[in-house]
Amino acid sequence: MEMLNKVCEALKLVRRVNPLVHHITNYVSVNDCANITLTIGASPVMSDEIDDIVDLLKISNSLVLNIGTLNKRTIESMLIAGREANKLGIPIVFDPVGAGATKLRTEVAIKILQDIKVNVLRGNMSEIKSLIGLGSSTKGVDSIEKIDGADVISKQAAEKFNCVVGISGEVDVISDGEKIYKVSNGHNILTKVTGTGCMVTSLIGSFLGAGCNPLTSCISGYVVMGICGEEAYKKSGNNIGTFKVKLFDEIFNINETKIKEGVKLEKC
Repeated sequence: MEMLNKVCEALKLVRRVNPLVHHITNYVSVNDCANITLTIGASPVMSDEIDDIVDLLKISNSLVLNIGTLNKRTIESMLIAGREANKLGIPIVFDPVGAGATKLRTEVAIKILQDIKVNVLRGNMSEIKSLIGLGSSTKGVDSIEKIDGADVISKQAAEKFNCVVGISGEVDVISDGEKIYKVSNGHNILTKVTGTGCMVTSLIGSFLGAGCNPLTSCISGYVVMGICGEEAYKKSGNNIGTFKVKLFDEIFNINETKIKEGVKLEKC
């Protein structure tokens, strides 16, 4: 499959380029996001200070925006950073954590999408449905929606926001508004570790920063996390702490051979 070859090339590229990925992200998972960025081969910078972000963006290769722990200061920082990134031509991946769960989160996510051109929008089914005006169900910031229909929802959202959309679930679904791909890799234990979705967003940001196109970047992020999640579970003895350590080990050691042997990627 042509896309599989692109994913393998994307992995080589991010490790060769070592892009600087600027994060304004969720403080629950900020350390893991920084480490996952390093582990895949990119370099993280984590700053939400308004007086700092414009200078940092001038030397960054991509921008990650994540509203997991939003507040008035970081909302302003995200909007300033996003607009500046657009001016500089820096690609953006946006993670609308908890959109649909509260009025504030939904309004902020929609404002970001209206005011800023994002290249990749990554979220769960509840979050993406809420952003295109459909009813959704959440438990806190977690989706309790079934993934059924994600192909249609991802395509609608991609068309609405003119970007690539990735919907995380038992099967991850990615669309650019025309093509739809599904990644069936992964393990349920990934849902038992806080911030694995945020980490996928950081992986996508790493691929974007290396110069990969949005569709390839989004698929690559899901493929890497899915395959590595499966392998980490096999080596963890069903121990959650061990699993998390093994997950970082597997991502650090992922390569073309492991991707081609383990990937479950299909074009719909």
